[in-house]
Amino acid sequence: MATSRRRGPARSQTVLRVLPFAAMAAVAACDLIAGPSLGFLPLLILGPTFACVFGSVRRTAFIGATALALCIPLAAYNGTLLKWQNNLTIATILSVTCASMLASHLRLQRERELANLKLVAEAAQRVLLRPVPRRAGDLRLALSYTSASAEARIGGDLYEVVTTPAGVRLIVGDVQGKGLQAVETAAWVLGAFREAAYDQADLIGVAQRLEATLARHLGAESFVTAILAEVTEDEITLLNCGHPAPILLRSDGHITVIVPPEENLPLGLASLAPATPKPYNCGFGEQDQILFYTDGVIETRDPAGRFYPLTERLGPLGGDDPQQALDALREDLLDHAGGPLADDAAMLFLRRQGY
Repeated sequence: MATSRRRGPARSQTVLRVLPFAAMAAVAACDLIAGPSLGFLPLLILGPTFACVFGSVRRTAFIGATALALCIPLAAYNGTLLKWQNNLTIATILSVTCASMLASHLRLQRERELANLKLVAEAAQRVLLRPVPRRAGDLRLALSYTSASAEARIGGDLYEVVTTPAGVRLIVGDVQGKGLQAVETAAWVLGAFREAAYDQADLIGVAQRLEATLARHLGAESFVTAILAEVTEDEITLLNCGHPAPILLRSDGHITVIVPPEENLPLGLASLAPATPKPYNCGFGEQDQILFYTDGVIETRDPAGRFYPLTERLGPLGGDDPQQALDALREDLLDHAGGPLADDAAMLFLRRQGY
């Protein structure tokens, strides 16, 4: 399926490249077959009209010139070369060619603007969502991030992994809403986490720092679901703030969804529940693996409306290379969707592999 997705755009480009010439050839053939009684020459404007959809301004002009070159002998064949109908056809082809050249110029200008926006988005991604390290202590890590936005690679999902004196600490979260406001909120959360992860003695302190940051910036009804984790020698400590529970894959093949003992509200809603969220521990030994993800993964639907059954599709995570294994899981997710995702989808995969 991945290969067919890559071939799809190439196939479409080939069709668009050939379409103007095929249209003019079809018009010429129809005109010759029908004979002088029927005139198909005005339809030669299909060539430059289709040309503006793909290719340069010069190519559009060349196809317009080709349409004129076909018009003259065909007009002679029809006996209309010196009649006003042919002059009207030539004027129409010239007018449509000029309009198509303008449309082609505007399209290329727009494409350049979008390319520049893409570069800006990639630069923002490198600053906001930095690549996670492939190794952190005795952990091997892998990341997959798929934005639902067609023109950007960043959105409301967030992640970070830092190595601190207390151990490896990480966050995976999802900002309510979409667009630039969600990206801005993600930047606040990540900035606060990167500082608090080093300064605070435990995950409760980190969560409180995040709450204080969001209280200064977010509105009363805005929030961020997130899960904080700290990996130490033989266990992992989790603090879940309204986020989908991670999945633990034991070395013996047993799969467990690590549901928190108590439900906690998302970050930003502390005023509704004054109680401090409580962390909980789970054994995390040699060759154990854990998958963190955002709700964009489990809420992905196939064309029939069925949600993605994540816990049933974890087979690829048994591969030797964590990143290749996670990439295979992402391809399976995209195959299930059968098209663009409706929401951002982030997955962070940890494997305790030893030094």
